Amino acid sequence: MAPKSETLTSDPATDSIDPILHILRLVPYAFLRPPRLRLKLPSLTLPSPMTTYSLTLLTYFMVVSGIVYDVIVEPPGIGSTQDRATGAVRPVVFLPGRVNGQYIIEGLSSGFMFVLGGTGIVLMDLALDRNRARSVKVSFASAGVSFVVIAYVMSMLFIRIKIPAYLR
Repeated sequence: MAPKSETLTSDPATDSIDPILHILRLVPYAFLRPPRLRLKLPSLTLPSPMTTYSLTLLTYFMVVSGIVYDVIVEPPGIGSTQDRATGAVRPVVFLPGRVNGQYIIEGLSSGFMFVLGGTGIVLMDLALDRNRARSVKVSFASAGVSFVVIAYVMSMLFIRIKIPAYLR
């Protein structure tokens, strides 16, 4: 019986006592040489910071808009309800009474409000840069504050439409 170390590392092609197999493995490589290739590796450059920020913001928008939910459940883009007084059918953007359900437009509009608030925070951060002119800093700060306020007020309005008795 052979020791265990020999049985684990043994290769049947190299341990063969067949001389023809040995010749077939060595002869072609005796006079053949691999070519000397001067291949250059492709150089990958990093994306610009603005590209990275844009892709991150787009990914954030898709996640908070509920794209995964929309793909799995396939809800309608917009709903409709019948007016009790006139009998006319009118469109409904928000799915009332269901916190865990949404129409596609509802998710996109809510996601846009979250992105608008995040952009406002970024603009307020840019307003703190000391190397910018005062007028640019004031513009960034005022746009940032207004974006955050609009996003908050609209998000609260969306929640109150979705859940009528929320925080009352």
